[in-house]
Amino acid sequence: MKTVKVVAAVIRAVGEGGVSRIFATQRGYGDLKGGWEFPGGKIEAGETPQEALKREIMEELDTEIRVGDFIKTIEYDYPTFHLSMDCFWCEVVKGDLILKEHEAAKWLTKEQLLDVEWLPADISLIEDIKVRV
Repeated sequence: MKTVKVVAAVIRAVGEGGVSRIFATQRGYGDLKGGWEFPGGKIEAGETPQEALKREIMEELDTEIRVGDFIKTIEYDYPTFHLSMDCFWCEVVKGDLILKEHEAAKWLTKEQLLDVEWLPADISLIEDIKVRV
């Protein structure tokens, strides 16, 4: 089975009343269209995971981010490929998170994290996020 190596940004911001929120995006293309995910994408040859994440978020959301701490690597078998996804905490440095490839986006509080239909690989990250937000 082919392995696809990707990175994902868990973009965190503090909203009204000091409540932390997490940015979720809904895929607008491909076999997994309509599923919710943490934004990111494939690592290109010669890139570090952090460089790939900065590039992907700029391409997909027209936003500059700061890549923070590594959260974990998720390994997940989809029907046609194996996904290896390095996940990092991130924050917006500059930009307005403009959707260029996604159908929709939401800022979710800890209590709202299960209100969207996450893609199978991404949902396995939710518990790690909940304990750290």
